[in-house]
Amino acid sequence: MSAAPRRRSTVFRGRVQGVGFRATVQSISSAHRVSGWVRNEADGSVRCIAEGNGSDLDAFVDAILVRMDDCITSHRSVDSDATGEYDAFRIRD
Repeated sequence: MSAAPRRRSTVFRGRVQGVGFRATVQSISSAHRVSGWVRNEADGSVRCIAEGNGSDLDAFVDAILVRMDDCITSHRSVDSDATGEYDAFRIRD
């Protein structure tokens, strides 16, 4: 029996806009079993909503932190129940 899917909302702060952050996150998502989206926020941060099982979400966020380490000064994640509304991972405007 597998664990119930989760939703992880993560906000990344730092030099995360104008550096290919969203495209990198989308690329990283293809190596993990996650769906959802990533977008730039008006305050200069980047928000990522991803759904998957807990270990996939952990690996996905960890991969972002490793790949974009030079750009991220902080991040904060909040988990909740998944909605199942996403069928892929996309960049949102």
